[in-house]
Amino acid sequence: MNTFKLTSPGINDGYIDNKYGKHGIENIEGMPSLSIPLQWENISQRTKSFALIMQDYDAIPVCGFSWIHWIAVIPGTYTSLPEGASQTDSHLIQGTNSWSSALGNLNRGSASYFGGPAPPDKEHTYEFTLYALDIDLKLEKSFHLNELLKSIKGHILGEAFLEGLYPSSL
Repeated sequence: MNTFKLTSPGINDGYIDNKYGKHGIENIEGMPSLSIPLQWENISQRTKSFALIMQDYDAIPVCGFSWIHWIAVIPGTYTSLPEGASQTDSHLIQGTNSWSSALGNLNRGSASYFGGPAPPDKEHTYEFTLYALDIDLKLEKSFHLNELLKSIKGHILGEAFLEGLYPSSL
């Protein structure tokens, strides 16, 4: 049996390429904004949409919560997202990331894109989870993670997981 699989050409030897985080040059008001490319395979034919969550659990000791870097609803016909899709693909419905939190510096609209890795203290592990869903999610731009999680409950056909490390300094 083939399993639902998530990969990225932007993760090499376990590390997210520097250009997708704070060591890159693209940003929105200080938030790293060049989204990492992703690709997936072995999708259920019943898939109507995907939900993507990118989080940093290593942020908990630093800020008190898991830092949300990217949440998005993706059309069910997709099998990949190219580099920079967060800024260029109008078919993605993107939610608010943690750059709009009390520790961030952006409003909800500006933070409703990919907000790349920027670990302040040490190397962090970033977790990507992609859910294949049996429904076409109808969330509005700038939705929150809790809204996404409530919407997908009972509709998950498959789950794919990927992680990558990103250094605090070069």
